[in-house]
Amino acid sequence: MSLSFYDTLAREKRAFVPADPDRVTLYVCGVTVYSYAHIGNARPAVVFDLAFRLLRHIFGEDHVLYARNITDVDDKINQAALDQGVDISAITTKFAEIYQADVAALGCLPPTFEPRATAHIPQMTAMISALIERGHAYQADGHVLFDTQSFPDYGKLSGRSLDDLLAGARVEVADYKRHPADFVLWKPAKPGEPSWQSPFGAGRPGWHIECSAMIETVLGLPIDIHGGGHDLIFPHHENEIAQGRCAHDGADYARVWMHNGFLTQSAEKMSKSIGNIRTIHDLLAEAPGEALRWALLSAHYRAPLEWNPELIAQSKRALDRLYGVLQRWPAAPEAWPAQVPEAVLDALEDDLATPRALAELFALARIAETAPTEAEKLAASASLLAAGRLMGFFNQTPLAWFSGGSDADFTAKVEALISERAQARQSKNWAEADRIRAELTALNVEVLDSATGVSWRLKG
Repeated sequence: MSLSFYDTLAREKRAFVPADPDRVTLYVCGVTVYSYAHIGNARPAVVFDLAFRLLRHIFGEDHVLYARNITDVDDKINQAALDQGVDISAITTKFAEIYQADVAALGCLPPTFEPRATAHIPQMTAMISALIERGHAYQADGHVLFDTQSFPDYGKLSGRSLDDLLAGARVEVADYKRHPADFVLWKPAKPGEPSWQSPFGAGRPGWHIECSAMIETVLGLPIDIHGGGHDLIFPHHENEIAQGRCAHDGADYARVWMHNGFLTQSAEKMSKSIGNIRTIHDLLAEAPGEALRWALLSAHYRAPLEWNPELIAQSKRALDRLYGVLQRWPAAPEAWPAQVPEAVLDALEDDLATPRALAELFALARIAETAPTEAEKLAASASLLAAGRLMGFFNQTPLAWFSGGSDADFTAKVEALISERAQARQSKNWAEADRIRAELTALNVEVLDSATGVSWRLKG
């Protein structure tokens, strides 16, 4: 089938045709690096990593440009730096590196670009100046604000009108705003906070202008796909559209808008403000990154996903089964690169229908186990490996998966014991074979005898 994505702005699933198939562009809002990222922050990273992988598969690796930004100037960053008595760069460098390592452990490829807000201040001030010159922004009380009434399409992404926003405005809306929905493009810095010089005075950018400036700088406008979490539709992405289009006399900004659903715990959105979060960092100490990735892709990306320990356990068991098939029926080197089966591609090209794609992996596993000939079994195993790797799975050998990251000395000891057991069995020394098996059991090792040989895994 042809590639299609659900477009939040159009409110329908549409065939995806890039403006230039030789230069497909994707931008996703990243994280604010002031603390450890939680697993809810990992969902867009994993979802759009899958989109990146699929686009590269279809259009070619050299023809897809993916930018995922890092927000490294923010009130929370300033507060963390103040609390610890350090420069904001000490906070942002530390947590940006942790985030990068964490999402890499989830199988995410490095993006083509990873722009940082503080490296694009001149581009932000230039965009703000263009908005002022075109009558879409104004200065008031040391701030520069976007005039939402100057943009007739404001609210189309989120489905909110200015009248709705006015009715829902809080009493404490700043009195220097022309309309309660007007948002800050530039703000004066408070004493002790980082600031930059600009035509509007010393200060720092508002949150929304950062992404628009970075998108224009690293990818150019318009982009093909803009992604992010559902919570960014309003106000962040709504404001991005407004300022991005108005700075260029109404030109297109993004051709497709994609948003992933929330992660929930006990039916509540996972967020730091509520305090119901689990960090990626902590979860990686408890479960393999691939199991967490499987869990994040187990529901359709636009649907909410209930996060709990059983989901992780189910995901680990699913991968155990598939890695077991790959271990029993290893694809020969000459079988590579195997083609990704059409059924898997059809599922992914249908707005990243991951539940269906994961089910197709199990269908391939069943063929590998039940096909009448060894050649068919090995071919199905090769297809399983190709499909899984397209989705970001099977990045290690079955032995490494089942050994649970054990060190080389432990692995060598287990392999030696298994070899000794095999010799004892061949000599029909059953007592010795049983003794060795008991020793392996004491090491928490499960020995798996099959028609294709002996394998082992650490017990869960």
